[in-house]
Amino acid sequence: MTRADDAILEFLLNEGNRQLIATPGVIEVNIGYTLSTVNQRLRKLKSAGLVEYHDEERGMYELTKKGSAYLAGEIKAEDLTLEENLS
Repeated sequence: MTRADDAILEFLLNEGNRQLIATPGVIEVNIGYTLSTVNQRLRKLKSAGLVEYHDEERGMYELTKKGSAYLAGEIKAEDLTLEENLS
């Protein structure tokens, strides 16, 4: 997992509020990573089951239960089945 991965997941979690649904562009302007980095990391996070499409046609992502569990510390990065694809 990279710092960008954590930033993306934490942004979508929107702690203390309702979880967000966002496009890569909205995520990019809110977390300070380039759009290309956000797109690359979202693909990796999706393949690991941490995010999923809310609306694939519109490119909107949301956090999964697995992503929430990771942020809560219930799943360690090394326990992710596709960890090798997250680097």
